Amino acid sequence: MQDKSASEDFDVVIVGRGPVGATLANLLGLCGVRTLVLEREARTYHLPRAVHFDDECMRIFQTIGLADAILPQTILSPGMLFLDAHGRLLLDWSRPQTLTPMGWNLSYRFHQPDLEDVLIAGLARWPHVTMRNRCDVFALDQDETGVRVRYEDLSNGKLREVRAAYVIGCDGARSIVRRFIGSGMDDLGFHERWLVIDVLLKRARDDLGDYSLQHCDPRRPATYVRGTGARRRWEITVLPDEDSNDVAQPAKVWELLSRWVTPEDAELERAAVYTFHSVIAQRWRNDRLLLAGDSAHQTPPFLGQGMCAGIRDAANLAWKLAEVIRGTAESDLLDTYQSERQPHVREFIELAIRLGGVINTKAIEAGLAAGQARENAPVKLEVKKPLLGPGLALGDLPLAGHLAPQFALRDGCRSDDGIGYSHVLLVENAASPTSRVALSHAGIKILTSDDAEGIGDWLREHGIVAALVRPDRYVRGTARNDAELDRLIATITPSTHVPSAA
Repeated sequence: MQDKSASEDFDVVIVGRGPVGATLANLLGLCGVRTLVLEREARTYHLPRAVHFDDECMRIFQTIGLADAILPQTILSPGMLFLDAHGRLLLDWSRPQTLTPMGWNLSYRFHQPDLEDVLIAGLARWPHVTMRNRCDVFALDQDETGVRVRYEDLSNGKLREVRAAYVIGCDGARSIVRRFIGSGMDDLGFHERWLVIDVLLKRARDDLGDYSLQHCDPRRPATYVRGTGARRRWEITVLPDEDSNDVAQPAKVWELLSRWVTPEDAELERAAVYTFHSVIAQRWRNDRLLLAGDSAHQTPPFLGQGMCAGIRDAANLAWKLAEVIRGTAESDLLDTYQSERQPHVREFIELAIRLGGVINTKAIEAGLAAGQARENAPVKLEVKKPLLGPGLALGDLPLAGHLAPQFALRDGCRSDDGIGYSHVLLVENAASPTSRVALSHAGIKILTSDDAEGIGDWLREHGIVAALVRPDRYVRGTARNDAELDRLIATITPSTHVPSAA
């Protein structure tokens, strides 16, 4: 029976509290947005899923004040090697072990339940963020003032409802929010069955190595991934004539693993067949309903960018939602979310598909598919992060749509910690008093060469005198001279400052 009590009001309801939903909730908590997270399951899923995130994701975790709690639960990844059927090196995708311009390392390995526990625990810091488990959303009804969210409380079978200004679907590949948006999916053509095997080593096996290995064996391609602690993962292609249930049985699993480990070396934690997909939702927004993470896009795992893409979605969307909810921006600001994020994620998915093709091709074809092969030497693979699609970047100015680096403040702290989840103007010297007042009223911080090392060098390197950086750390616009700086300041829409996380 429907609970007839008056429904509660929230600014945002997030459906799903996986890494993307929990990160978005933390960002909205940082912004002071009244947020409710509704999750169908009772507790964090205990088995491994995503195993990699990058420097940009760690920078987002820094923004929400949780990087220091997450870092001890990670290991640094040295990168990925592609080997032919004879074990010869085809492609070398090594990652540097030094800090990147983001202020963090390029590649981290992690255990998803550990990450989710930190993100979920972080929500307790925000009194205006509420999380409810065992809540199964079944209806979303929009009107001109908001959304009625109806759900079943699975703990007692009661039907309940709340109202929200916006609802964000972080509810995965079978998203109910996407269903209510009415979005179709663009299919990018990659659908393959792979057996995913997670084991816990019983004894040291240093010979397995720390690199991820792509075994480009046309008979049966396979991937090895070093996890945290004793965790190791293999992903092995399921052949067309094989039954998904049969291939996941322990005897068959150990047969497939026999070239690397035996039951004396490790115990099986999980073996399951997954179909890797490559799809992107055609509509990420229908008025007050939006999508993020796997509900908006799914990618093969060969780049390790599936969860990363969702975390980027959250960072792009949260500050825009906050501005619209505060009334400092019109609702059409939310249209820039899909226009910026969709081309970015499509480029990553298309590259993952190409790498999947390399893994499935013969040795000589693999070298040609990935780059210009050098005689008797493996191809060095380098992956550049895509730019944002069209949205808030101002014109064709240098660096617009690029990620801005993170600088070291004079007191030794990282610059993001001083800026918070806010706009900032990076300039060589302090702007004019008039500009400073205008920026202050707009809630935009100013960071100069006096405040942080390297700002002046970075500006000069790119032939600019100033850069306006958004809360998600992407460059919104730049200025090559004082006149362009005046125009840049004049075109900035008001933003509200959000303090850095404690």
